[in-house]
Amino acid sequence: MSDRSRWLALYVLCLGDLMIVLDSSIVNVALPSIQTDLGFSQAALAWVVNAYLLTFGGCLLLSGRLGDLLGSKRVFLGGVVSFTIASVACGLAPSAELLVVGRAVQGIGGAAVSAVALSLIMGLFTDPAERAKAMGFFGFVMSGGGAVGVLLGGVLTGLFSWHWIFLVNVPVGVAVWFAARRALPADDVVPGSTRLDVPGAVLVTAALMVSVYAIVGGNDAGWTSARTLGLLGTGVVLLAAFVVREARVAEPLVPLRLFALRNVSVSQVVGVLWSAAMFAWFFLSALHLQQVLGYDALEVGLAFVPTSVVMAFCSLKVSDRLVMRFGIRPPMVAGLTLAAAGLAVFADAPPTGGYVSHVLPSMVLLGIGAGIAFNPVLLAAMGDVEPHESGLASGVVNTSFMMGGALGLAVLVAISDSRTHALAASGSSAVEALHGGLQVAFAAGAVAALLAAAVGGALLRPRPMGDPDAVSSGEVAAVH
Repeated sequence: MSDRSRWLALYVLCLGDLMIVLDSSIVNVALPSIQTDLGFSQAALAWVVNAYLLTFGGCLLLSGRLGDLLGSKRVFLGGVVSFTIASVACGLAPSAELLVVGRAVQGIGGAAVSAVALSLIMGLFTDPAERAKAMGFFGFVMSGGGAVGVLLGGVLTGLFSWHWIFLVNVPVGVAVWFAARRALPADDVVPGSTRLDVPGAVLVTAALMVSVYAIVGGNDAGWTSARTLGLLGTGVVLLAAFVVREARVAEPLVPLRLFALRNVSVSQVVGVLWSAAMFAWFFLSALHLQQVLGYDALEVGLAFVPTSVVMAFCSLKVSDRLVMRFGIRPPMVAGLTLAAAGLAVFADAPPTGGYVSHVLPSMVLLGIGAGIAFNPVLLAAMGDVEPHESGLASGVVNTSFMMGGALGLAVLVAISDSRTHALAASGSSAVEALHGGLQVAFAAGAVAALLAAAVGGALLRPRPMGDPDAVSSGEVAAVH
């Protein structure tokens, strides 16, 4: 493919994945309006988010493997179609039940798109310098999509209605489908790779879905309840059965040797910790702005504009240059440390804090940190993988982020609720109690980001993607 064609394909892939990433956060600002219109109970309202997370997290590994077996382009196009049709169903849903079903189908389509988009980008860009730049674009989509989702959700809900947070996907999905058919290269499936480990697929999908279900319901049911412990135990048993099968079957769904690759394994740990901190920021900061500072939906969306701008600049113009100059470790550690500082600023903000003095500094620090860090994390995760297994590796990467985000958010919400109840019992007002709980959660998110920086800085191998003989990306940059 020509340079122009490859970059056009990248933009199409990023737009498709952005549509998917947006839906993990765009709905949060609109939840009160959805509850009023469709008559959700407080407990059932969580399923507008959880139904999406459940199917999305459960189908990532399967979708990634299908991309390797059937062709990444084919799976990508199928995912876009499913997601777009489900978005229509969500936007026009006349009842709570149909909205939840539509969100579940959205999750399945979203998993297909996300699991293979990274694999397609890896195949398009083999030169280290170009790949670092391309991954900067993709890194902004994955890290900045949540912030853009909060912004877009606030604007659409504030100016129109909650229906448009779903219907806006329709023209985007149609455009991505037509553009992808022309821009993406034809599938190049490895000969003989036509068998799918169906029992393994069933085991790992069930394990992930049961685990996500246990995590997202842990706060309501209680983390030590028989229901939560039983579900988590079932998830562990299913996962263990999956590992045993993959070790014995001739053509496994997930070759276990993949996890023997150091950068792959370490990047999964970094991804879990980092996504826990990021989910804390997207969800809890929107809650802080609305329920502590009294912002309406539109104001919450606008509050995220500086973050989106700064993150876009750092992802697209700064991150790739830092990777080529210093390798993957220093930019990743610096970015995660700045993100931790941004969460710490939120944790220290008073309940009557102003936007410029207390909210904006945190937003800027988080934007810089996420914009710098995500690119090297993705490069590390995909760097040691053979091309014919890049779809699977992409699914593994996305699964670690998804599971880390779901678990991290559940744990941080539990910490926040515990502190809030304690403060309320001691006589604090409702706003003061909520603020105190959110402070503790933000602090815990900052610790998670710092741990991610420490693990990555200490254990990741600095060799760049696509150049097995080089010691650092700086050496590759010198050659170029």
